[in-house]
Amino acid sequence: MAMSKGLWGKKIGMTQVFENDKAIPVTAIDVSNWVVTNIRTKERDGYAAIQVGCVKKRHSDKTFSQDWIKKPKEYFSFVREIRLNDDAQDISIGQSANFFMGLEIGDKVDVTGRTIGKGFAGVVKRHNFGGPPASHGSTMGNKPGSIGSFTSQGKVIKGKKMPGHYGDKQRMIRNLEVVKKLEDDQLLLVKGAIPGKSGSLVFIRKA
Repeated sequence: MAMSKGLWGKKIGMTQVFENDKAIPVTAIDVSNWVVTNIRTKERDGYAAIQVGCVKKRHSDKTFSQDWIKKPKEYFSFVREIRLNDDAQDISIGQSANFFMGLEIGDKVDVTGRTIGKGFAGVVKRHNFGGPPASHGSTMGNKPGSIGSFTSQGKVIKGKKMPGHYGDKQRMIRNLEVVKKLEDDQLLLVKGAIPGKSGSLVFIRKA
């Protein structure tokens, strides 16, 4: 089978497992209910990939049908692509996309996701500024203070740390260890934290 460059999953949340009397913080990732919905080839599309869809919970116990592809919003909560190194040989539309079987305990993986959005934030929260004095009559509040520089030119330096949109950015955490693989539930437990909130989509690839 053509080598997959990764797999998609949903972050469940964090917990801990015990190994040799040590507590290891892990993140649980649900990689179940993904099926192949389309196949891209180099000859037709210019690149090799498979399209996969995450079946909605209410349809997870049903048998795949071609009607699902005609109405993706009804049957799938997410539809994404996974690049392949070469054209898919023994992959067919409708089969389960359980590529996590290629991962073993102890493997290192890179996990990509979107961080939790915090909306508009000030400099104390966004950039960890210390803030003004809490006593002696300070009226500064949590303002950033002076932003001016080069008064003869009268401009603000590009990249100045100021209030603004915080979070909701795509980030990758590298070299996380696969601590446990629960094949019956199709769950991966990786050591440490990953971006995103519970239920958010993440992409996992071998480091």
